[in-house]
Amino acid sequence: MRYFLILLFLFLTGCTGIPKGIEPVQNFDYQRYLGKWYEIARLDHSFERGLQRISAEYALRDDGGIKVINRGFNTAKNKWEEAEGKAYFVEDSKQGYLKVSFFGPFYGSYVIFDLGKNYEYSLITSHKKSFLWLLSRTPTIDEAVKKQLLAKMDSLGFKTQDLIFVDQSGEQSALPLAQEPEVRSNQELSQ
Repeated sequence: MRYFLILLFLFLTGCTGIPKGIEPVQNFDYQRYLGKWYEIARLDHSFERGLQRISAEYALRDDGGIKVINRGFNTAKNKWEEAEGKAYFVEDSKQGYLKVSFFGPFYGSYVIFDLGKNYEYSLITSHKKSFLWLLSRTPTIDEAVKKQLLAKMDSLGFKTQDLIFVDQSGEQSALPLAQEPEVRSNQELSQ
């Protein structure tokens, strides 16, 4: 039992680490990061497969953490889906290094390693480089900026040839009034 607990501890702490060669942004202003972001590109993972028009929204929580709402349109089911989570700074709130949870007590890293000077784009990874997101404050991003960010991701060892560029076409302002997003279950998200 003690051996199992040690392995569990090592596994959980390993999920909130920083990949080798990645440095979280410094002088981070979380107040400026709050609000809505659009997913421009990502590496594939099961919890966003089949979704388009993906966005993330960040707001302050009463406990000092950050509320995370990820939303996307499932074209196969013809409906919006949503997952709500929470994030907390791992070290210092002036560093773009948080831990995020969508599954109770289990956390993963949220490492912001590049950020536009006006907080217009953000590059994020997790505890390993198989997770990567490019977010923007707008549904599209300037081609020159995108090329620059792709070069940076590539130079850091991310598999940019495997990036999925998210279809952000369609209405971006709000969810249809008659349709509330479905909050995906933990089991669905882990498949």
